[in-house]
Amino acid sequence: MGISRRTALRAGLAVGAAGGVAGIADLAAAVTGGPAATGRLRIGYLPITDSAPLLVAHEQGHFARAGLATERPVLFRAWESLAQAFLAGEVDAVHLLMPFAVQLRYALGADVKVLAWNHTNGSALTVARGVRDLRELAGGRIAIPFWWSIHNVLVQRMLRAAGLTPVVRADPDAAAGTVQLLVLSPADMVPALDTGRVGGYIVADPFNAAAEAKKAGRILRFVGDVWRDHACCVVVVRESLIRQAPEKVQALTDGLARAQQWIDGARGDAVVLLSGKHYLPQPLPAITRALTYPDGYGAPRNPDWRGQRIGFAPYPHESYTRELVTQMRGTVVDGDTSFLDRLDPATVHTDLVDDRFIRRTLTLAGTPARTEEVRP
Repeated sequence: MGISRRTALRAGLAVGAAGGVAGIADLAAAVTGGPAATGRLRIGYLPITDSAPLLVAHEQGHFARAGLATERPVLFRAWESLAQAFLAGEVDAVHLLMPFAVQLRYALGADVKVLAWNHTNGSALTVARGVRDLRELAGGRIAIPFWWSIHNVLVQRMLRAAGLTPVVRADPDAAAGTVQLLVLSPADMVPALDTGRVGGYIVADPFNAAAEAKKAGRILRFVGDVWRDHACCVVVVRESLIRQAPEKVQALTDGLARAQQWIDGARGDAVVLLSGKHYLPQPLPAITRALTYPDGYGAPRNPDWRGQRIGFAPYPHESYTRELVTQMRGTVVDGDTSFLDRLDPATVHTDLVDDRFIRRTLTLAGTPARTEEVRP
């Protein structure tokens, strides 16, 4: 090739993040190399609490005890750079926004498979300190971490429920009730809110807790109070790794589930591990709050959902995938969404998700019952 694989991926994902154009699928196929089927598995992550199970599984030796050797996870600052590294074969397993996984597979034709949910809940809509109602953001701006994110899907539902209209590439207008959406990396969101560049942002913790600790903003609503026990990030590997090294994939899900169980029962200890080992760079108080919000925090509309609490349930429910694809069709992004028109929400799950390994981990024989509840 005349250009490096990373350069090609950067060009392709820059376009793909905006919806994709002709040739993107060929680009993804061309630059996606073979898996690292030998040696130590390489893990990529963003510094958010969503990544905790992968980090804990490595640090506490859950992967090693399952028979999987892993390198220290590599930190990335933005979803696009994480996806570039993953598709280029520079990391083997990542936690990825579930809508982004859908876009990578069906808009770019990328070699991706979802193995398990990495967590549930764990995100919030944070606004300027003086904002008490979402309608006050008419004529303002809200930052999202990526177009293909549960954050974008649900903030748009919340805006519409409040009588507001989300727009992209258009100036917001208070009289017209429009709110502009823009993509920022999570690390840039607190400063943007603090300086007034945005009136709010929706993202994973601990960036919401960090804004409150810094007194730069306040949590208006937890995303888990909008969609009950939703999956934000999922564990993704290349399908070629499943074909060539299924034993590594099984060990990956075994170690992941053990780490999730440990975190859920020892949240304070998990905070110390994540902070003390420098996996998460945010201040200790913010990480602590993000993993230990008390019941009723943030005045939830659905208090019985406990939506403020990040959860760790790895089984990938088909009903969620089906509802997510349906919701994505009504979501505005900066780019083309035509690939969604070709998808049948009822069949995406069986193609995108390989749950054989997590089923063995959990010794599941059937599909656990679940009903999707979305209340914007």
